[in-house]
Amino acid sequence: MTNRKIAVVELAVAAVAAVGCVLSWFSARSLEVVAPILEGEPSKSTLVYYPPWIALAVFLAAVAGVSAVSGVARLRRG
Repeated sequence: MTNRKIAVVELAVAAVAAVGCVLSWFSARSLEVVAPILEGEPSKSTLVYYPPWIALAVFLAAVAGVSAVSGVARLRRG
């Protein structure tokens, strides 16, 4: 494979990883209802984050960044 084809593949991997990062980040949070502390108070809602999905989002962001930098550098080298 030529450097140009490898660069295009790396940029495609970066794009897919970036989309996966966004999707896993949005999947990491959920809205839950919290019971009231005192009687007579209304119940409240809170955001709860699921750590494995956040870790996956961070990993995919790193993969996207490294692939994008590598792909652009390979394109510029020719």
